[in-house]
Amino acid sequence: MDKPERLLLIDDDETFARVLARALGARGFDVSVAHDAAGAIALLRREHPKHAVLDLKLGADNGLALIPQLLGIAPNLRILLLTGYASIATAVEAIKRGAHDYLAKPVDADAIVRALRDDEGDAEIVTTGNEHAPPLRRLEWEHIQRVLVESEGNISEAARRLGLHRRTLQRKLAKHPVRERGSS
Repeated sequence: MDKPERLLLIDDDETFARVLARALGARGFDVSVAHDAAGAIALLRREHPKHAVLDLKLGADNGLALIPQLLGIAPNLRILLLTGYASIATAVEAIKRGAHDYLAKPVDADAIVRALRDDEGDAEIVTTGNEHAPPLRRLEWEHIQRVLVESEGNISEAARRLGLHRRTLQRKLAKHPVRERGSS
């Protein structure tokens, strides 16, 4: 039997952290929870997780500022930044500081697992056989966000890379991200 992957969850919302830790545990992770930067650094040094799910707002601490500190201790740590305050500028800054991905809350545990395991070559572990492919609108939104990050937040450059008129891209960005349907 494979040993569960270690994951550090850093979020100051204790209820959200407890629920998400339980959900990620059910998906094969061994989850440790920290509610602030100091606790996160202590757990990282002690438990050596492979992944970290980090909230942007950590009470008095800032998740963006914590990214380089975490990577300084564990350079191979795969960091996913979560935020309820999504913006292109924040996404670009998170990636520049070393986060591997960025998701806006609300987000479900399956989306987090997909983001953590993306580019690792084992994404098929995430699917259970009864899941459906993400809707086309969701894939389009994610592609636009990826191109924006690659363009360092430059709308004109992103529009050129996407083959869209700048105003068309701005209209698409003005819409809220497409939410995935919950399983019912």
